[in-house]
Amino acid sequence: MTQRQVAEPAYTPAYVSTLEAGKVRPSPAALRHLAERLGVSHEELVTGRPSGLAAGLRLRLTDARRALATGAPEDAATLFRSLHEEAVTHALAEERAAALLGLGDCLLESGELTDARDCFAAVERLLADEPLPRRVPAVRGRATAHLLTGELRYACYLLESTLDELDAAGLHDPEALLLLYTASIAPYMDMGAHARAAHAAELALALAPRVSDPALVAGMHRGVARTLIAEGRIAEADASLAKAQELYRQLHIRTELAHCHWMRGYVHAQDGDLEHAESELRTARSILASKRAALFTEQVEVELADVLRRRGRTAEAEALLRPLLTSGRERDGAGEGTGALGAARGAVHAGGAHRLLGLIAEERGDTEAAEEHYCAALSLLERSSAAGDLADLCRLLGDLLRRTGRVEAAMDAYRTGLGHRAAPGTTTLGPAPATPPM
Repeated sequence: MTQRQVAEPAYTPAYVSTLEAGKVRPSPAALRHLAERLGVSHEELVTGRPSGLAAGLRLRLTDARRALATGAPEDAATLFRSLHEEAVTHALAEERAAALLGLGDCLLESGELTDARDCFAAVERLLADEPLPRRVPAVRGRATAHLLTGELRYACYLLESTLDELDAAGLHDPEALLLLYTASIAPYMDMGAHARAAHAAELALALAPRVSDPALVAGMHRGVARTLIAEGRIAEADASLAKAQELYRQLHIRTELAHCHWMRGYVHAQDGDLEHAESELRTARSILASKRAALFTEQVEVELADVLRRRGRTAEAEALLRPLLTSGRERDGAGEGTGALGAARGAVHAGGAHRLLGLIAEERGDTEAAEEHYCAALSLLERSSAAGDLADLCRLLGDLLRRTGRVEAAMDAYRTGLGHRAAPGTTTLGPAPATPPM
């Protein structure tokens, strides 16, 4: 088209020439005229992006979220990475943040915790100028990555400091608050901070009626169940989990549904109902394995091994546990060393696996191997501040040392354990030891 054809009838060829030379900026009316003459949308002429691109990206982000909910995290991660590249190409910051948030969630499921943490931190940077509630899902994701690594105190610090910041700014967004309070229950319970966990659960329950997202409400029910166990309210805990389970089933969110079966297995194990505990844990394991959610599958296997050992099936328990503490390279003799629970990946459950192997070794009279496993578990749990597990382990190690004649060493182990507290709901495996008569 000539300049005259583009300009007429509202403008002159000279005006179009000055626009092309970059000497003036077109008015909104001129932009609309030019877009109409050139046969493109006003949005595309202004931004350089095809019309509807952002809306199309958001629709595909929703599809990727659905893929994560119902399928394997690796498959969903491929979708999120592609969408992120497209959002970067077209300078769509909001869509870029959403893609990174989804990718972070995928990496959490597959156990790539450092990369997940980096994704969530990148989302926080992208949304730095947005209101804090917009950044809360990324904060919660980063806190969860630290929790799964075994850094319980830092996970609590992230969640608490964000709650303080929301409160100071008067940003009482129900969904953001519910997400933060629910996320804080697990690290509080693992650290033995029962009062804080119960308070967080109370606040989450009070917020639930003001939240319309059923997935958030289901997550809240799952978290609250943990505090009910600690208070000995087993039936209520199971009812709370049943509500969460039904919501996740309706939403077809398979990972979260698996977590409900997992938590119900934990409730039954704490209550001594080992048959139902095994059934629920096997269901959780099957769902997580089908989704290739590697880290969560391994953690469930530790708790399943505990139930099997308590049911007298020691060989099955040991067969489950040993591969979990061995990297992929050591298992198959090639490739990357992946898949092992340890200090940087599932530290609390890695400690639990060593504790169980120590118990199995002790039961067959191999006190040297038992001590090695207990000490390995102690090293992992001391770094993670998992109070209930630490107290229970110190008791086991102290008893072993005392039986083998090392009274001073046993007293040191007991002293370490006395600084912590093991109560129902605060140990990863099985019921906490009974409180001794005083």
